[in-house]
Amino acid sequence: MRSWSGPVVPSLASVGLGSGPVPQVHDTSLGSVRPLDGEGDARLYVCGITPYDATHLGHAATYLTFDLLQRVWRDQGREVVYTQNVTDVDDPLLERATATGIDWVELAERETQLFREDMTALRVLPPQHYIGAVESIDLVVDLVGRLQEAGAVYLVDDDLYFDVHADPAFGSVSGWDVETMHRIFGERGGDPDRPGKRDPLDCLLWQAERPGEPAWDTRLGRGRPGWHIECAAIALAHLGTSFDVQGGGSDLVFPHHEMSASEAAVATGEPFARAYVHAGMVGYEGEKMSKSKGNLVLVSRLRETGHDPMSIRLALLAHHYRSDWEWFGTEIAVSQLRLAAWRAATSRTAAAPAAPVVEAIRAALANDLDAPAALAAVDAWTRESGTDAEAPGQVSTAVDALLGVAL
Repeated sequence: MRSWSGPVVPSLASVGLGSGPVPQVHDTSLGSVRPLDGEGDARLYVCGITPYDATHLGHAATYLTFDLLQRVWRDQGREVVYTQNVTDVDDPLLERATATGIDWVELAERETQLFREDMTALRVLPPQHYIGAVESIDLVVDLVGRLQEAGAVYLVDDDLYFDVHADPAFGSVSGWDVETMHRIFGERGGDPDRPGKRDPLDCLLWQAERPGEPAWDTRLGRGRPGWHIECAAIALAHLGTSFDVQGGGSDLVFPHHEMSASEAAVATGEPFARAYVHAGMVGYEGEKMSKSKGNLVLVSRLRETGHDPMSIRLALLAHHYRSDWEWFGTEIAVSQLRLAAWRAATSRTAAAPAAPVVEAIRAALANDLDAPAALAAVDAWTRESGTDAEAPGQVSTAVDALLGVAL
């Protein structure tokens, strides 16, 4: 699958500002902040969209989170290998296609293209590996085969299920108790009450063909992949085991990331990821933002109404990535004023020295991607005066490189 066009990330070292520190992030599986140290390429997997609707602000906030992480790693001097999936065959997509009378393939292609356009406009760095579920059928089949060899797969009717008890570490990603898992599993696409399962939490690996639904001929039988095994297979194929970060929204902690991690660990005998990093949820005026409520704030709609994508980006970066917050509409006006102030300050012929503000931005982002603190540092610099003729250009470069905002 084709990725999107990414911006060129300038090097701060090339303008005399050196390199940044090792980032620290909150690892859900530890319940605390940990350094993302290591040598060689940093390996990142972020769960992508199910393309049945347009990109809303919750999606955008999540992908900006991991865009910041990529920028911090690059500033540190590490290359990043980034993989993201597209769940281009799944129940929500098929249901939306049926409800709207649109072919499911056409719907997936249309919404994936709109997602690409939104990410390009927001200057989100693209994945090197942008992989659809449909094109990964063989990867899924192979991984299910490895789980079968490990004795972790069983049949319910004609469907294949993963036995979560095959992984002694099951539950270590979320840290939740069994009662909470049971409750959330049913709310987030699981089937805890299906007869024939060994355990209510066992999850679907391969769904046998249903009438009127897409299916593929494989040695597992004619059918299609389950959700969790899709990401496990794609990540292992393109990043290997023990990659640096598995990322996504906090609604993916369980069951999605828990299940994917267990499936991968049982199949390979190695940890899936070193750290699990999750972005908070974005609501709308006191409610969850959802298609069913009709209250989605779409990136494309904001762009269509004339809002500068950089003001949208700044509005999102004004909230710490792990926080749950609500959109009220006033945020865009505030971010427009901030963007105007930054552009005016970096257009001056001279300003206060750049090194202190760049150091502050770097320190903020290295401290669990604290974008609000980084934005505050730039705000403070714009209010200062000085005689350094190089500073406006250097700060503009830093804001571009570290925060992804083009001034």
